[in-house]
Amino acid sequence: MPSILPRRGVDQSRVSGESLAPTSYTCSNSGHAWDNLTAPPVEGDPERAAPATPPLPLALPGAVARTFDTPEFAGMTFYEVQAKSILNRAPGQSRVPFEWTINPYRGCTHACRYCFARNTHTYLDLDAGADFDRQVIVKVNAGELVRRELAAPKWRGAHVAMGTNVDCYQRAEGRYRLMPQIIAALRDFTNPFSILTKGTLILRDLPLLRQAAEVTSVGISFSVGFVDDQLWRGVEPGTPHPSRRLDAVRRLTDAGFSVGVLMAPILPGLSDSEESIDATVSAIAAAGATDVTPLALHLRPGAREWYAQWLAREHPHLVPRYRELYRSGAYAPQAYQRELTARVRIAARRHGLLRGEPGDNRRLPAPPPAPPAEQLTLL
Repeated sequence: MPSILPRRGVDQSRVSGESLAPTSYTCSNSGHAWDNLTAPPVEGDPERAAPATPPLPLALPGAVARTFDTPEFAGMTFYEVQAKSILNRAPGQSRVPFEWTINPYRGCTHACRYCFARNTHTYLDLDAGADFDRQVIVKVNAGELVRRELAAPKWRGAHVAMGTNVDCYQRAEGRYRLMPQIIAALRDFTNPFSILTKGTLILRDLPLLRQAAEVTSVGISFSVGFVDDQLWRGVEPGTPHPSRRLDAVRRLTDAGFSVGVLMAPILPGLSDSEESIDATVSAIAAAGATDVTPLALHLRPGAREWYAQWLAREHPHLVPRYRELYRSGAYAPQAYQRELTARVRIAARRHGLLRGEPGDNRRLPAPPPAPPAEQLTLL
């Protein structure tokens, strides 16, 4: 494993009567108690002091809060924690073709306005809006935990899905490098896994992914909901541009992987026109994807409020339509979803693609059924 070099910043640890136990990773620079929790420096002046960090959330009393003074992390705080477990069982009521997930991060620097996972931040005494984008929890011992839990006698080698909550290849991964450790562990235990991502950083781990694919099943999917530049800047400001994601699809395909694309979310009034659907499917096909699976926008609590604020500010004329579409809950009406699926299927056939079918571990599964109707307001 490459050395993890120290970087000066602002650390805050609060533990009743004791300091937070360091990880067991081997690092070349380990003179300081927290060296093995820091990320490698990036270009620029690594010795400049970072701004002061906010107080630790009440739900994270043993975390180390860290900020970095590089432009790509301006205004962000990373809470480094020692997780107790890393393999998570999917809820029994969900219609997903896997039982287990790994999520090395909570919160996401992709800052997607619509991210369904936003409300999980409220469990940590953080808000589902700006905090979700700027205050990220990092499970720094993820690689160690994966090896320990895969080695447990009760583990039976079930498929593990990654990227189903927040993106494991978000910007923070460039510093913390948790995924190489996780992939290496899954490879060494010949455990099947899949990754869904918007992050082109996955290309960094292509050699590891190819090694893993030699001994077990490895599925890779990208999320590309639209290719419009202005829309991307508005609703996915922290993600790589859609064209860069599709370039990554091509590189992974050329490396021998069958890469599916989740065309999600399709945004009512913004990316659901015939022109937008055709342009997006055409670009996905040109990138060499094996299939495309459409998914209409759904707005769960947390994401609903954050997206609604943006919509009212940037596209106020669409507010009445959204109120109508999402008046009964998080999901658009079934008729609208079926229409979108049919239109994407037609475009996919026109461009030589087939729509993904639920159950293939290379693709994100179909969305769960809509919950019972409940009266909600969008604004």
